[in-house]
Amino acid sequence: MSKTIYSKEYKQVVTALKKARIDASLTQTEVAKKLSKPQSYISKSELGERRLDVTELKKFADLYKKSLNYFIKQ
Repeated sequence: MSKTIYSKEYKQVVTALKKARIDASLTQTEVAKKLSKPQSYISKSELGERRLDVTELKKFADLYKKSLNYFIKQ
């Protein structure tokens, strides 16, 4: 049985992160360019392989025109 270091709630955050990008009709590459990050940063963030802090999540929220509540709603 595999264990994850991330909670169910955090998995919901990364699911919402990917959905927000798709809803904004942006590719990972486009987001990466807008945030001045490599595409792998976006991919790892969406897969939950890279843990986001609140300031990073705010940058995504601003880009996708979403409130922070969109990502943390339960």
